[in-house]
Amino acid sequence: MEPSVSTAKLCRNFGDTPAVRDLDLTISRGEIFGLLGPNGAGKTTTISMLATLLPPTSGSAQVAGHDVVREKDAVRRCIGLVFQDPSTDEELSARENMDFHGRLYGVSRQIRQERIPDLLNMVGLSDRAQDRVKTFSGGMKRRLEIARGFVHHPAVLFLDEPTTGLDPQTRRAIWDHIIRINAAEGLTILLTTHSMEEADALCHRVAIMDHGRLIALGSPARLKNDLGGDLISLEMERDPSALESLFTDKGWIRNVKIHDSRVDVTVQGGEERIPEILSMVQKAGFAARSVTLKKPTLEDVFIHHTGRGIRDAEASELDRMRQRRRAFGRGR
Repeated sequence: MEPSVSTAKLCRNFGDTPAVRDLDLTISRGEIFGLLGPNGAGKTTTISMLATLLPPTSGSAQVAGHDVVREKDAVRRCIGLVFQDPSTDEELSARENMDFHGRLYGVSRQIRQERIPDLLNMVGLSDRAQDRVKTFSGGMKRRLEIARGFVHHPAVLFLDEPTTGLDPQTRRAIWDHIIRINAAEGLTILLTTHSMEEADALCHRVAIMDHGRLIALGSPARLKNDLGGDLISLEMERDPSALESLFTDKGWIRNVKIHDSRVDVTVQGGEERIPEILSMVQKAGFAARSVTLKKPTLEDVFIHHTGRGIRDAEASELDRMRQRRRAFGRGR
């Protein structure tokens, strides 16, 4: 079966700055697929190329069998796109927004009349169909935008940061609606997110991106299992670099990573191994300020591949943006 989305060595540069580098993806029909990474990782740029909003610098991509450069119109006819920023007309009602969108895509009046009530019901907005959107909460507007993206029966729906800025309860409600629509419609959904929890809750598979590159790909469960077990983190009182060799010759230790003052040790049966690890550290002349045990998360996967957390990566990207702005200001 032909994939819904495929890319080969897809690249996009902004001037001399690479935003997406040699991206190879294959996304199956009916899959909820996530592009996961910090702000500035290249996620939105990737979706913009796939949705024909930006031309690739090099490489190729197909959506629903159509080339994103040579067959732009065909791609646009078979996709839905929910932007990160609000895009509904707040002076129109929910139903009018849906109807206008359907007309833009050439959906017949009969199908619009049949489909719009079903979609509004699916996202819990039937009782607000005639109300102006300006009276809606942020979560209601987001649900309307997602429902609107389905009016014309797209083959692929792109969701760019679908729950950014929403409270936890509303965010989980949006997740439920996305899962329900995916199951009911059987279409492919490609979403971007920097939320590890969101990727874990929604996605059949995720591609973790950093600095425009694909660094890990697979189901959330497989990516976490690949770390090798439970994660024991020790916060040390002094530089723990010398401890790495202490752990490397132990067959029961799957992995060791040192980040600043923290040592992360991956083992099976973490609860039983904590006393042994603390004893080893103490005999080596080190002291631990704290010890935590947790099951692997997608955040741990990101740290494993990059050496830093996703928030640290976002802070670094913000610093780079500020430096570029200052440099631009001096050059004017």
